[in-house]
Amino acid sequence: MFVKICGITNEDDALLAVAMGADAVGFVFAPSQRQVAVQTVYDITRRLPPEILTVGVFRDELPERVIDTVNRAGLKAAQLHGHESPSMVEEVAQNLRWVIKAVVAGSVDARHADQFGTDLILVDAPAPGSGRVFDWSLVDDVAPGPRIILAGGLNPNNVAEAVHIVQPWGVDVSSGVERSPGRKDALKVKAFIERARSAAPARHLGPDVMPYDWADDE
Repeated sequence: MFVKICGITNEDDALLAVAMGADAVGFVFAPSQRQVAVQTVYDITRRLPPEILTVGVFRDELPERVIDTVNRAGLKAAQLHGHESPSMVEEVAQNLRWVIKAVVAGSVDARHADQFGTDLILVDAPAPGSGRVFDWSLVDDVAPGPRIILAGGLNPNNVAEAVHIVQPWGVDVSSGVERSPGRKDALKVKAFIERARSAAPARHLGPDVMPYDWADDE
């Protein structure tokens, strides 16, 4: 079970997420309460283990700016969280090894998620970052093929139920493990990761589950 802790704004929270067993940490460059500067992210990513997937989150940004920012911040991946077209996603993917495309549950993009040229699709609520849960049955409408990362209103109290019902490849959380905007709560992070993994179906557990070696920078 892949677990990403998003909305990281400081080194302590990044190290906390890693220590608790997160596979990935996300840094928001789009306008947000959790928006961070490139230099801040670079200073944090230098301190993280190579096996952690570090992700920059963008919304409706030009592909060349996404690529430049990811490189300057020392990140490994881009998460495109807007209305990016398949051609825009492809342009980013040609220059960055890992790309996560976010789609809104129940949208046209979700129904055509297999056309974005990445097998990492994050399914979110209509208002990303709102902390609101959407109807999880809408995940059934996502085009088959890509690996699904479930987001949208998840927290330690509902993540086990969400994983049991949706059976996603991974989960993503931001506000659901915070004590205040941009500041993570250690107990919530720990509980979220433990409960997500304990509810994961057998096919999403074990050493052969991860499709990528995040530490491989070739």
